[in-house]
Amino acid sequence: MRVRDAMSSQVLVVGPEHTLRQAARMMATRRIGSAVVIDPDSEGVGIMTERDVLSAIGAGLDPDVERTSAHLTWDVVYATPEWTLEEAAAAMARGGFRHLVVLEESEVLGVISVRDIMRVWAQQRSAASV
Repeated sequence: MRVRDAMSSQVLVVGPEHTLRQAARMMATRRIGSAVVIDPDSEGVGIMTERDVLSAIGAGLDPDVERTSAHLTWDVVYATPEWTLEEAAAAMARGGFRHLVVLEESEVLGVISVRDIMRVWAQQRSAASV
């Protein structure tokens, strides 16, 4: 199975000037663990995860003042929609992260998470045992 088949194409996109609270509220409302950050003044796409929000708050920073641009990863590992789920899982394991932004050329197509991969593998295993 390919990343294209398991990824979420409903991507939360926030700007670099959103506060951590705004981003966290949007993530919580959608019940997702990451937001893609697109800064028109920067090259590339960043990602902010629930772990980034947790780290900032744990460090005593004010989520109503802190901006997403200061708490995200710009050095993102991107997946392509044609990667296998095994390739995506291996990249996550190597990098120690739980989300990959899925790009085709420079367009964001989606995000794939560990949860997405586990869901598909569990479904495949259930189907195989029937």
